[in-house]
Amino acid sequence: MIASMIILFVLGYLLIACEHPLHINKATIALIMCGVLWSIYSLMSGDPTLEESLQMHLGETSEILFFLIGAMTIVEIIDRYGGFSVITERINARNKKHLMWILSILAFVMSAVLDNMTTTIIMVMMLRRLLSDKKERWLFASVIVIAANAGGAFSPIGDVTTIMLWMADKVTTASLFMNLIIPSIVALVVPVWIATAYIQEGKIQTVKTVAEKNPEIARQHPHLSKAMLVIGVLGLLFVPVFKTITHLPPYLGIVISLGVIWLITEICIHTLHIDPKLGGRVTSAIRGIDMATILFFLGILMAVSALSQAGILSRLASDMNNNIHQPLIIASAIGILSAVVDNVPLVAACIQMFGELGSLTDPYYCTFVEDGLFWHLLTFCAGVGGSLLIIGSAAGVVAMGIERIPFFWYVKRITLLAFAGYVAGVLIIWLEDICPYFM
Repeated sequence: MIASMIILFVLGYLLIACEHPLHINKATIALIMCGVLWSIYSLMSGDPTLEESLQMHLGETSEILFFLIGAMTIVEIIDRYGGFSVITERINARNKKHLMWILSILAFVMSAVLDNMTTTIIMVMMLRRLLSDKKERWLFASVIVIAANAGGAFSPIGDVTTIMLWMADKVTTASLFMNLIIPSIVALVVPVWIATAYIQEGKIQTVKTVAEKNPEIARQHPHLSKAMLVIGVLGLLFVPVFKTITHLPPYLGIVISLGVIWLITEICIHTLHIDPKLGGRVTSAIRGIDMATILFFLGILMAVSALSQAGILSRLASDMNNNIHQPLIIASAIGILSAVVDNVPLVAACIQMFGELGSLTDPYYCTFVEDGLFWHLLTFCAGVGGSLLIIGSAAGVVAMGIERIPFFWYVKRITLLAFAGYVAGVLIIWLEDICPYFM
């Protein structure tokens, strides 16, 4: 059973990677792979708790999907009211290299406050108003993915995996920031510095020169654009605050934010007599989000959850601990693996597998205590390692869906850049641990 599930997952993954040559949407393969893997497990495992397990995994996946739908809808609303133009018109980049640095730093900072997925949605939508050339946008969007993943690594609310480790008491906020801020910056600077060599100099085509101009709502009500940008960003910022205060899942916070913005847009449409045909309603914005990306998330996350339910991921973690027995190598390998398999179930498996080792007295196991070297490495590697492939992180999948970035184009142009930053960041963490000068 296990062998057949692994073979089918690898085959499905290869088909997803070949989306563009095959002209088959990746969501198609992900959904089929999800159904087939769970069917194999059901037929061959004899698990009496299958239905309960399936409902549990579906619930966890649905939390991510609802969050993604809410965030994408809010961003779409901001865009339809011309909110992003308020920002793009104020970006004074001297050239395209300067623009890449500005957008990368902005994505890095935003990702630490929001999360890497929401940040990527916002930044890529802004990017579409700054550059008209498709392949240039692919390069910039890919660098934004790297920046967002790096920015989410040192913040306890910057990525799903950091939230998991934080809530499991494996890392603390202050220690996470102090130990990972420099490695995260390095993981950003190295790839961006290399990527600037790919840029062909030329005039930046801003929102005033690209085909996609400000929406009619923004031209009729320019002050409404600024107001909707502020309201939308505050709605997104509300989510981590809501989670910190209530300890409830982030999707509930995004649901509240979406409901409030929905109410505000309806009031604006009625009081300002805005034509509903201009697309200012939330109901119109929902139709504008990329549902294929949502369905791809559903398929791939549930497919990975089938591997987790079959015990494949926990067995992998056990084998790594027993055979490698080196925290630095284990965490680094998990980071690279997270580019292929979703990092959420991988980190969950690591928490279960390595969580009890911190109570042991052997000096080797001191790295597994709270804020130990292993957990800092795992936090960094699981987040930044997802940048190695375009479908290795939620941020990458979102960027791929919005800009239609080909899988193999990313491998050819971006993977080595991301790997250089990944290796440099891991080395910095290692040096911080062995040399007090770096602390």
